[in-house]
Amino acid sequence: MSDKVFIFDTTLRDGEQALAASLSVKDKLQIAMALERLGVDIMEVGFPVSSPGDFESVQTIARTIKNSRVCALSRALEKDIDAAAQALSVAEQFRIHTFISTSNIHVESKLKRSFDQVLEMAVGAVKYARRFTDDVEFSCEDAGRTPIDNLCRMVEAAIAAGARTINIPDTVGYTVPNEFGGIIQTLFNRVPNIDQAVISVHCHDDLGLSVANSITAVQHGARQIECTVNGIGERAGNCSLEEVAMILSTRKDVMGVETNINTKEIYRTSQMVSQICNMPVQSNKAIVGGNAFTHSSGIHQDGMLKAKNTYEIMTPESIGLNRNHLNMTSRSGRHVIKHRMQEMGYSESDYSLDQLYDSFLKLADKKGQVFDYDLEALVFMEGKSDREPHYKLQQLQIQSDSIEGGANATVTLNIDGEAQTAKAHGNGPVDATYNAIAELGGEQINIISYQLGAKGQGQNALGQVDITAKYREQNFHGVGLATDVVEASAEALIYVMNLVRRADLVADQKQKILAKKELGGV
Repeated sequence: MSDKVFIFDTTLRDGEQALAASLSVKDKLQIAMALERLGVDIMEVGFPVSSPGDFESVQTIARTIKNSRVCALSRALEKDIDAAAQALSVAEQFRIHTFISTSNIHVESKLKRSFDQVLEMAVGAVKYARRFTDDVEFSCEDAGRTPIDNLCRMVEAAIAAGARTINIPDTVGYTVPNEFGGIIQTLFNRVPNIDQAVISVHCHDDLGLSVANSITAVQHGARQIECTVNGIGERAGNCSLEEVAMILSTRKDVMGVETNINTKEIYRTSQMVSQICNMPVQSNKAIVGGNAFTHSSGIHQDGMLKAKNTYEIMTPESIGLNRNHLNMTSRSGRHVIKHRMQEMGYSESDYSLDQLYDSFLKLADKKGQVFDYDLEALVFMEGKSDREPHYKLQQLQIQSDSIEGGANATVTLNIDGEAQTAKAHGNGPVDATYNAIAELGGEQINIISYQLGAKGQGQNALGQVDITAKYREQNFHGVGLATDVVEASAEALIYVMNLVRRADLVADQKQKILAKKELGGV
């Protein structure tokens, strides 16, 4: 049996399903490129039949990614497979992943078919997908609750039909490790053609067992783990990529297997996904949490001073978390910034040096000193704006009264090159600012969530504000970054307003196209 475990990342498919606001094509491409640097073998990047936006994202990523295999999901339906094949056709190499439910509760209640009918659909889907590629993966949805006899029949039939990867999902996170490991072992013992396919697992975390179940499955012969960065995904989430990668690396003496993951890219990828997806990483999260390498107990600190491996089984550097932060000032030249970006693992194609340096100088004038984590935050914000915005913050003035209560805000926005000003009152600085911006924007945008965090350390850390806003039944994610948290709040709302305007322009364009078609135009 192979000692290589394939890492199948589904952050952009299963993970994205759980987000409050959908990601843009550019956001998804940015994550896909980070996953490629991380060294994932296969990345599942969408469900093309679900929407034109998802189709575009899959096609864009498939066209760009070269070193990882790009995969798209489809139900066991020809129209789904056609959409997946069309979106992926621009890739140098790709995989079609088709699935159908196999548990009694899913077959009877959801599909309202017999198991034999479902088996026939699965075989037909695999054979149809093989028309487009030799790399077909088949999943038995809710395998963890599927009668073992039925599961063995399904796996054998799917392999005979041409599936080269068979995925065994614990879709609802129901099984415990010895139970799930037993399922994998039984498949190896009872399915005669199982040597013709790679056995994969896709475990959810409803009972907090996704990583344990995945590792147990590997010990029983599985050679692909499906996972997501930071464990994001439906409900309680998916198996965490960074956790299984570091388990297999740190405990190679026990596991006896290896992956292609470049562990030094783990921390940066985790931070990027957290930022773009607006899903903060909990402080006590294994591997990438803020406290993962922090030692508070006096006994622990004493041990660490004597020998680091007394309480650290892996180093921060092994996941790309560099303890050394070089501070820079406004006197630092472009070459220093370029050097620091190279030291942190960024290539010149990841950012615009001119734009980054301009942003760096403005920040250095405000803060005095700029650190590595500040540069990374600026790069992230640069990546979020890919065109000239319709709305741009020009000036913000705040007056607060801690005795009488409330605040007044005067906001000047540059709207398509014209400066417009509004004044408003609110129960605090942010509320007053938002009221003034709303008056200038003229759109009814409802704030669903507001999150304030610090990027960096100390009182001079950059403030980052993430908001989720609803406009015409669609959710939008906005982010703002500034040394002043009120300014960061304003930038987050303005970011949403620019997204809303673009969405309206796209909708208007579609309406015009439809109107022309109705009139017989082209």
